[in-house]
Amino acid sequence: MISDKMLDFVKNSSVIRAMFEEGKRLADIHGKENVYDFSLGNPSVEPPVRIKEALIEVLNEESPGKVHGYMNNSGHEDVREKIAISINQRFGTSLCNKNIIMTVGAAGGLNVILKSLLNPGDEVITFAPFFGEYRNYVSNYDGILVTVAPKLDNFQPDLDEFERKINEKTKAVIINTPNNPTGVVYSEKTIKDLANILYRKQEELKTTIYLISDEPYRELVYDNVEVPYLTKYYKNTIVGYSYSKSLSLPGERIGYLVIPDELEDSENLLSAANVANRILGFVNAPSLIQRAVARCLDAKVDVEIYNRNRELLYNNLLSYGYDCVKPQGAFYLFVKALEEDDKKFCEAAKKHNILIVPGSSFGCPGYARIAYCVDYDMIERSLPAFEKLSKEYGN
Repeated sequence: MISDKMLDFVKNSSVIRAMFEEGKRLADIHGKENVYDFSLGNPSVEPPVRIKEALIEVLNEESPGKVHGYMNNSGHEDVREKIAISINQRFGTSLCNKNIIMTVGAAGGLNVILKSLLNPGDEVITFAPFFGEYRNYVSNYDGILVTVAPKLDNFQPDLDEFERKINEKTKAVIINTPNNPTGVVYSEKTIKDLANILYRKQEELKTTIYLISDEPYRELVYDNVEVPYLTKYYKNTIVGYSYSKSLSLPGERIGYLVIPDELEDSENLLSAANVANRILGFVNAPSLIQRAVARCLDAKVDVEIYNRNRELLYNNLLSYGYDCVKPQGAFYLFVKALEEDDKKFCEAAKKHNILIVPGSSFGCPGYARIAYCVDYDMIERSLPAFEKLSKEYGN
């Protein structure tokens, strides 16, 4: 018999992945071209050509032992040095290689840092709507996830509620901007106000509260929107980054943590994160892709492809009577469900071969997430189905 904790995890397994499997089932019945699968945030834009070139260069230029062998748990020193220099140039930070820990994607990084920080019963605050796996990541280390509701008119965090929920058990706060599932970028004012609250509460409670910035979508922004770099606003910030979306490499599982020197107890936390990387079974991030991304730090995917999808889908859904805050980043629309029960609404959408994910999976019932990281042609084909669905509800 499997563990009680895993029984709960299996019971509450990812709705997003279940939708993805449902899409394959429906495609077998109706034909792939007649199923409109917006369930999974899997990048549709190809990686930059530079990635393939870099992989070949690494294999041709470097010795097998250097490419394929073990290394420090933090990752290759020269890779980390290049990443630190790149961050310093972009954001005016003062990092060096010891402040960077290469991780198995953003998910691996979050698990490493939560393993390093949490004692049983510690609380981690996050802002709804949020990536649903945060529940599992915090539970992995017997922590308690505490959620703060958004302001539904703009999906900025409700900072009054946030301040009320901070207490002596609060160990960390997870923030995700650009946000999955809304695509909203938290404003600089929001970040400054949040940082001021954390400084006040640390002083009041005589404790340390860490801010964890989960940043897989940092590079995917539109209309010249700026994404604040959080270490500049709050000194106890840890950044978790992934190349899954910025370079369209989700299957390569490569990212990093930034643990700055100014962080409270930074030396111990760096040591703990290195040990966590090992004992969680990652040992270190994959060597070949570390070396490849270090040669591609200035490469970018074509964000205009996502922007074209965004404009097509957003403008048409609004014309059909849907309600949605226009995303500033990432590649999701978070639409208000056309009935109170968002799960029933997603089931109704499925009758039109539209696969979308209920907002309750992201801690925000009454909405649904549409991932528009898909082919433009599929969006065009799906529009009559979205219109029919809206008309069913009297729009």
